[in-house]
Amino acid sequence: MALQASSPSMFRAATVTAPASCRRQFQVRASPAASASSAGGGDGKVVMNKEQTKGAWKIEYSGEKPETPLLDTINYPVHMKNLSNTDLEQLSAELRAEIVHTVSKTGGHLSSSLGVVELSVALHHVFDTPEDKIIWDVGHQAYPHKILTGRRSRMHTIRKTSGLAGFPKRDESAHDAFGAGHSSTSISAALGMAVGRDLLGKKNHVISVIGDGAMTAGQAYEAMNNSGYLDSNMIVVLNDNKQVSLPTATLDGPSKPVGALSKALTRLQSSTKFRRLREAAKTVTKQIGGSTHEVAAKVDEYARGMISASGSSLFEELGLYYIGPVDGHNLEDLVTIFEKVKSMPAPGPVLVHIVTEKGKGYPPAEAAADKMHGVVKFDPMTGKQFKTKSPTLSYTQYFAESLIREAEVDDKVVAIHAAMGGGTGLNHFQKRFPERCFDVGIAEQHAVTFAAGLATEGLKPFCAIYSSFLQRGYDQVVHDVDLQRLPVRFALDRAGLVGADGPTHCGAFDVTYMACLPNMVVMAPADEAELMHMVATANAIDDRPSCFRFPRGNGIGAVLPLNNKGTALQVGKGRVLVGGTRVAILGYGTIVQACLKAAEALKEHDIFITVADARFCKPLDTELIRDLAAEHEILITAEEGSIGGFGSHVAHYLGLNGLLDGHLKLRSMFLPDRYIDHGAPEDQMEEAGLTPRHIAATVLSLLGRPLEALHLK
Repeated sequence: MALQASSPSMFRAATVTAPASCRRQFQVRASPAASASSAGGGDGKVVMNKEQTKGAWKIEYSGEKPETPLLDTINYPVHMKNLSNTDLEQLSAELRAEIVHTVSKTGGHLSSSLGVVELSVALHHVFDTPEDKIIWDVGHQAYPHKILTGRRSRMHTIRKTSGLAGFPKRDESAHDAFGAGHSSTSISAALGMAVGRDLLGKKNHVISVIGDGAMTAGQAYEAMNNSGYLDSNMIVVLNDNKQVSLPTATLDGPSKPVGALSKALTRLQSSTKFRRLREAAKTVTKQIGGSTHEVAAKVDEYARGMISASGSSLFEELGLYYIGPVDGHNLEDLVTIFEKVKSMPAPGPVLVHIVTEKGKGYPPAEAAADKMHGVVKFDPMTGKQFKTKSPTLSYTQYFAESLIREAEVDDKVVAIHAAMGGGTGLNHFQKRFPERCFDVGIAEQHAVTFAAGLATEGLKPFCAIYSSFLQRGYDQVVHDVDLQRLPVRFALDRAGLVGADGPTHCGAFDVTYMACLPNMVVMAPADEAELMHMVATANAIDDRPSCFRFPRGNGIGAVLPLNNKGTALQVGKGRVLVGGTRVAILGYGTIVQACLKAAEALKEHDIFITVADARFCKPLDTELIRDLAAEHEILITAEEGSIGGFGSHVAHYLGLNGLLDGHLKLRSMFLPDRYIDHGAPEDQMEEAGLTPRHIAATVLSLLGRPLEALHLK
């Protein structure tokens, strides 16, 4: 029997048949609307007693704000301490409904947060943040954590300008122990905190929460290996949801995990007796040393019955005590395990392996191929997203389409991504050429050197990685690719500012860190057609490495090459787009479009400037730069990148060649030397000072007309 609610946001408990001997009572709390229709009560609440083993909460989703009577009493984790398991289950149901309702209005990361609702509730019930430290790896699953730690009233601002960040952020809350955005860092940070705690003589607990996808990165194993050696007390929660790639789908359905760790379920072994026996064996080993290590290991295996999952042996070899796999949606089990581990006097590093479902409790997410990983605003009843229709595709899609065209006529073209088939557009390439597309997991270092190995065999690897993520594989770019002059092609997506994803994903530094390498060809397109030509150019460059960057967002509607097949450009040659006098702007990348708009605005002031598209940062078009310097009084470089990038290369060339010794005024426009917070793209560009208005104002100021600059709109 289920409680029928008149309100679509009502919670219902599904019945489960059970033997009478193990039945227990639990409460179902109804919304005020339901209470009025069900029992006619006047207090706005109906309490029904049901005999059943376990109540599975069912949520009726609607566009209305859900009734959350228990969640309404929780402002901080301290308010959860006296809740019973039944209350915690209700709290989880209300929290899940709250997340769906909130994200349906704002967009953001949905399914990852839904998958860790019970885990978040259990952690905050057992542990005491901010004294105890919880480090969320990547952090896109931290929405429940944010709601439970005093930020519920601001969740409607998440990922918006001046609002909450989409990831944990230390200066946002004391409960955010460590900032995140990139994966596989949590165990290293947790170990550092645990060792720091020990050195300071403190007694708090440190917990790292890391997904099976993040476990595919080498840093996670480096940290586990070191934690086993240092033996500091800490807990690693492995959240295994069998979703390694992000987003979690190919064009044909859910992606096959490249590194799922759980192979079989096993019964839990976390009792005090087993733990103490293992600690006794470790103590004997430390006291006697030598060959007693094998004896201690055998005692430990015997104590645990040798019934752990196949994956546990790996963690045990690294020195972590393994518990699991555990149902990550069973609150009672989670609370019991965390309480037992917490009560151990000297557990050392412990790994609790939980199995969860991404999108848990929200049927549209559970059924979606990508599990609704990252979403725009959507209808909570159906899960249908309100995607804005655009006359143009994203730069990512233009890149993928162009690469497919190259691969159709060149069977040596192969593609590599690091668990980002959807994000990089390579899921389209994978569908067309499944044997020539490689998902290496969240392992950028490996991706780069793997591509280098492919290049040594005469293949033409395109390594598609977000600009900010390639930072993780930079030594491999230098040592394994550029130093050996191997023709690996790097497609750097999400270059420049990235809106709601904020500074963790901002591609500010790639021009600087790639253009300083001696053998690297560095390109940036002004529009989607130029991007297609640069894909063709990279394919044609076969004697050295190359890279090209492109932004998040859609194209401008440029005329595309025939059949989306680009034509190789002359390496190191730019172009003049608009001719003018006195002032020249040399743009690099898609900021060229802002330069052209600035030129149009300046015409109203009877100023006609030259606008040129550099195309290449390395090698520079020195002939074009010389001509611009000789024919104009003012030269402005513009780029959506950090200090030390394109403008620095131009200034260095001009200085070395004495072109700054005469009449020329040189100014460089680039991203400010600070991190720009998440927000709407237009707000970020305004803060960066790189809008068409800012460019036009710079021109007016240099021409001695600052008052006109102040009045630009």
